Amino acid sequence: MKILVIRFSSMGDIIYTTPVVRCLKKQLPGAEVHFLTKPAFKYIYDNNPYVDKLLLLKPALSESIREIKAEKYDYIIDLHNNLRTTLIKLRTGIKSSTYKKQRLRKWLSLKFNLKLVPPVHLVERYLQAVRFLGVKNDGQPIDYYIKAEHDLEKLLPPSHQDNYIAFVIGATHFTKRMPNNKTISICKQIRQPIVLLGGKDVKDNGTEIANAVGPNVYNACGITSLDESVFLVSKAQKVLGFDTGLTHIAEAFDKPIGSIWGGTVPELLGVQPYMVKDAKVIGIELPCRPCSKFGLEKCPLGHFKCMKDIPDEAVTGFANHVR
Repeated sequence: MKILVIRFSSMGDIIYTTPVVRCLKKQLPGAEVHFLTKPAFKYIYDNNPYVDKLLLLKPALSESIREIKAEKYDYIIDLHNNLRTTLIKLRTGIKSSTYKKQRLRKWLSLKFNLKLVPPVHLVERYLQAVRFLGVKNDGQPIDYYIKAEHDLEKLLPPSHQDNYIAFVIGATHFTKRMPNNKTISICKQIRQPIVLLGGKDVKDNGTEIANAVGPNVYNACGITSLDESVFLVSKAQKVLGFDTGLTHIAEAFDKPIGSIWGGTVPELLGVQPYMVKDAKVIGIELPCRPCSKFGLEKCPLGHFKCMKDIPDEAVTGFANHVR
């Protein structure tokens, strides 16, 4: 049996496909499992032992369709469910099963502040698309394979190499990120060394936070590569982070995770921490929350209470509690 699994984006959504791929490979003896995604997300499946071949979406969809036809798949498992995947299924004529996005329920929930989407994790929603093959959830976490052996001593100063907390301060959209002054207040109350992680876009934020807090904070934002950042997360004692890919990847290592949410909510998309023994979702109830599914460039009402009004203790209590 030869199976193609499709998910084009984004980082968090793709990382949650890994249990599906693992279950297909392990539960269907002799199955050959391929995965199709955008080139930008190739790194998520690099070194993954459950994928026999990784296909990358071509600039012209017709090129990818030709490649798919040539592989002669028995099934397509469509975990993206958009126009391009619909065209792929139609033009290849391959038997397929598709993840149901519940678009109307999500739109109504967002528009009218209703809770019409059951709080079922995205992994479980994905797995519904392969149940016809007799595949079941194996109850294991997501998979992520670090690409190289990194040296902790080269990445962090001596003061931050043991028992540190990784704080992921990056996120694509403003309404997913905590204001710097709020993050500074929280970091000042955390007793353990803190390593700030994120891309170049939040390097200046990290510098401001580190300068304000002092030597207890080390700013690794924009300095470490993604793979190095994942390595640092894997070695951390605990992880704090916003709704962003690196925070979700951290779930692969079963570290205690304090998952901090502003304008988005995990229940709507089913992306609460998955198979993590010690996890806390941190956020507050507001009539205007959630304001979007994926985040916005500014608070629609201008007050940004969803982040500003989170009690410091909700984060610091998790960080400082000895388990």
